[in-house]
Amino acid sequence: MELGEFARNLGYQDVEIGGSAHGPVTASPEEENSAAGKPDPDSAKEFMQLKPYAGMPKEVLLLYSSQARYRVPREILFWLMVACTVMLVGLTATVIALSPRCLSWWQTSAVYQVYPRSFRDSNGDGVGDLKGILEKLDHFHYLNIKSVWIGPLYRSPMRDFGYDVEDFRAIDPLFGTMEDFEVLLAEMHNKGLNLIMDFIPNHTSDRHPWFNLSRTRDPHYKDYYVWTDCNETTPRPNNWVSVFGNSSWTYDEVRGQCYLHQFLKEQPDLNLRSPRVRNEMIDIIRFWLGKGVDGFRIGAVKRILEAAHLRDEPQVDPNKSPWDLHQDYTTSQPGLHDLLRDWRAEMDIYSREPGRYRLMVTESYDYHEVDKSMMYYSTPLVKESDFPFNFYLVDLPQNSSGWWVKHLVNLWMANMPRGQWANWVVGNHDKPRIASSAGQTYICVINMMLLTLPGTPTTYYGEEIGMENIEVTESQDPAGKYNASASRDPQRSPMQWSGDMNAGFNNKSKVTWLPVHPDYARVNVEVQKTDEGSVLAQYRFLSILRQSELPLYRGWFCYVHVDGSVFAYLRELDGLDRAFLMVLNFGKDLVFTDLSSIRELPDQLKVLLSTNRANDGKVWQKSQIPTEAGEGLVIQYATHTRFNPSHPGECFISDKACYLKALDLLYTC
Repeated sequence: MELGEFARNLGYQDVEIGGSAHGPVTASPEEENSAAGKPDPDSAKEFMQLKPYAGMPKEVLLLYSSQARYRVPREILFWLMVACTVMLVGLTATVIALSPRCLSWWQTSAVYQVYPRSFRDSNGDGVGDLKGILEKLDHFHYLNIKSVWIGPLYRSPMRDFGYDVEDFRAIDPLFGTMEDFEVLLAEMHNKGLNLIMDFIPNHTSDRHPWFNLSRTRDPHYKDYYVWTDCNETTPRPNNWVSVFGNSSWTYDEVRGQCYLHQFLKEQPDLNLRSPRVRNEMIDIIRFWLGKGVDGFRIGAVKRILEAAHLRDEPQVDPNKSPWDLHQDYTTSQPGLHDLLRDWRAEMDIYSREPGRYRLMVTESYDYHEVDKSMMYYSTPLVKESDFPFNFYLVDLPQNSSGWWVKHLVNLWMANMPRGQWANWVVGNHDKPRIASSAGQTYICVINMMLLTLPGTPTTYYGEEIGMENIEVTESQDPAGKYNASASRDPQRSPMQWSGDMNAGFNNKSKVTWLPVHPDYARVNVEVQKTDEGSVLAQYRFLSILRQSELPLYRGWFCYVHVDGSVFAYLRELDGLDRAFLMVLNFGKDLVFTDLSSIRELPDQLKVLLSTNRANDGKVWQKSQIPTEAGEGLVIQYATHTRFNPSHPGECFISDKACYLKALDLLYTC
């Protein structure tokens, strides 16, 4: 019935069905001729005119699908699709195989250090807190910051402002609650920000339950700290000296022994040689990674282990101060890196979640022993920290010359293991603000260098607006109580948000834990947002430029010139037709720099950004580039000639890649 209803060619019906559904049909003469083997020209013609049609039955489809004019195009299309699929799979595999490693979140922007006591006070008690940080998250977006390092938030008696930890799993009420922390972390992740926490494994507070149990010789906790025999009258088992310049030993009447403290006596050193203490540290790491934090900055790592033999350390000069010692037995002891690798392995477990790599940064002031700093980097076989903090640029104010700046930069670049990622720090909570130590004249050129060198820059809160040290008459810092000149209070003053009361740090009371700098009406975020030539505006421009330009965040870094005033270098990427030249004047006078010997540079160079905005857009001859004292230039130029192939000794790169303009992609070269 279906065939009879939908077929429109009656000739086909007669041939295929041969009759009617309503009964026998008398054969026509034409049919008789056909049955007798005589072809009917009219029927054959009608049959040959039959065409495929919509809704055709299977029988019709099969009748025509085998014909060459349908079969051949179908086979051609099929094999064409197979070939295209193979080509796409091959192209995808080739792109994946040739693509360089993607940069992680901690490599794509600067790390911004928040000192929580001083960032923003939300409740008017004079001390910054978690809700205050939450209120200012948009500031990080404005600066194009993706990584935020927040100082210690743990419950603490605050003898060392949070670095004396009473409970590693609790938030100090001064900053808020654990719920406040979780809300802040969730909102940071919603805004694409990553949170780095301080981790302090070297010591605890003397109020920590572990210490109280250890001093009573509880069987489980008795070896949690470094104890040794001594007596109350001469509580110095050896000559070891704390960071604050006094003896590292204090006698405990309850236990009848001395305990080690490389910082305050209220900060007893943990015994990291104890398996139980090691397990405690791993449990703490798990606790916070389970909360969702994105990484740790591990403080005072070189002091985590000390020599078990407790011998006297040798004096630097036997004829001078007995407190000036070579720290051969209290820093960088064997076994230290094994500990760090164990913690790194634990963090890698949590890094398996796609897009949630957990960062590990180590803090170690090794000064002239740069080789010790380099040991904190991972190796091809064993993972450790992603980078150790690089504090050598903190010494910039010691010498105002281009030679000195290059020396400090090259100290890291020439010693860094091949393929590793650099880091740069010019100020933090322990060091004077760079605007005070180097001078306001140089703050913009220093920020320019910080944001155009290869690697991850680290910015201490307030440096993006050029905040300076405050004057403190009565030190709150324990270091300042031992030595007034060593106080760290001056660089920890409240953040200057606006010209309002307390610089916008606290608008609910007149109380601030440290005085606000008197220049806050002029130096603050609100004012500088409206000034295109401000420190803040230039910082923001360079932060955005760094992330948007391939040569600046993953290209070659090459020295091109240095003299008594100027330090100049370029950033370029193979295959890309543009590069950047930085000319930075750290001297005291106007100078003209001659780069005519650099044949890879075009004769005319146009300034993209100058720290003196009057020079933006100007074109200079490469033989005579003028810069004033404290002026820095970012020059973008077009080129097809690379500098690095002819000067391998002057150039560095972490992960070499090339740019393919035709496909707009990077590939390993």
